[in-house]
Amino acid sequence: MPSAIPSPAVPAAAPPPGFAARATAVGGSPVREILALTARPGVISFAGGLPAPELFDARGLRAAYDATFAESAARALQYSTTEGAPELREAVAARVTARGLETGPDDLLVTTGSQQALALITATLVEPGDAVLVENPTYLAALQCFGLAGARVIPVPCDDEGILPDALEEIVARERPKALYTVPTFQNPTGRTLPGERRAAVARIAARRGLWLVEDDPYGELRFEGAEVPWLAAHPGAQDRTALLGSFSKVMAPGLRLGWLRAPAALRRAAVVTKQAADLHTSTVDQLAAAHYLRTADLDAHIAAVRTAYRDRRDALLAGLDAALPEGSTWNRPEGGMFVWARLPRGYDATEALRAAIARDVAFVPGAPFHTGVPDPRTLRLSFTTHTPQEIGVGLERLAGALRTGRAGVRDGSGAGRTPSQARTEALA
Repeated sequence: MPSAIPSPAVPAAAPPPGFAARATAVGGSPVREILALTARPGVISFAGGLPAPELFDARGLRAAYDATFAESAARALQYSTTEGAPELREAVAARVTARGLETGPDDLLVTTGSQQALALITATLVEPGDAVLVENPTYLAALQCFGLAGARVIPVPCDDEGILPDALEEIVARERPKALYTVPTFQNPTGRTLPGERRAAVARIAARRGLWLVEDDPYGELRFEGAEVPWLAAHPGAQDRTALLGSFSKVMAPGLRLGWLRAPAALRRAAVVTKQAADLHTSTVDQLAAAHYLRTADLDAHIAAVRTAYRDRRDALLAGLDAALPEGSTWNRPEGGMFVWARLPRGYDATEALRAAIARDVAFVPGAPFHTGVPDPRTLRLSFTTHTPQEIGVGLERLAGALRTGRAGVRDGSGAGRTPSQARTEALA
């Protein structure tokens, strides 16, 4: 038999190049990780801002998808334009106009959730080293987005009603930022709403100092009480410099991943090019089904029912907090949205309390990761939308027990010495 041919020696493989610095410099989302930890049955979670699934109009959406395929399956399953399906942009424009901001279909870009709209605006406007201003605390995924872009993220001082215009003006003059990112209505994580007179002041500052405004409005239609406050984009001085981000996630269904961007023409055109590099276009079938739903169903009636349910759930949470949280705790009363913001007394750490809470099958999100600069370890965000009032009551009983055992000493009550990235890491430990 012929002898076997020896195999040639295989040289040691060189490792592949390393990741981009931005991919390793920005941490994961504690909210997403906490949701994974609380996915087991029986956990009552105040952690994620999850719409109540039993309130989804599953029947109406199923009918919209069926009709979309029946009317034009070929179009529904085909590529489409980056800007979005014309009928969906027309429907969104009509809704935005009805809410007080004159808008045409050509003013809009359909996005894969409003999170993509934020990513597109960031990629379009922000270069490494540019300053971006944010409320403090602010939406965690926005901090991730700006971090990936290499921005210098600078907090603007806020009180219980949001941005302090005088502080904003001073920071804009000193730092010369590219943009201010704000969630002015039922803010995430605090639930607060910026008053109209402050919105007008922010618009004036932006016009006078030269500043882009990024107004994120995923919660604005979830108002339970109080008067509507006009969009920041509607104020004089803001019209030519505001990117307004909207979403169907909170009023229709988050699984659709449908959002929209309203922006001045030049900025919108640049965002279109950026989107082409990201995903070419948002799902055609989802856009057409959403357009059919908006044409044939009564979304406003559906939203009214959702508001009623969420108001009851907010009230159940607020009614039980006095017994659930330690004496000396404080919290707010949002007029809408999905979140209540609370602060534990001196000597408590919300991250330590979370560990005890998860052991008792209840969860919340510590507030520290939402801060820029020195975090406040005593803060926490409580979402009231996912569970019924009865389940909320049970969850608060569990939370009360957890907080009796979850007390942890904090050296000075301010979180000194802990960076936001450390706080984000500790929230997952």
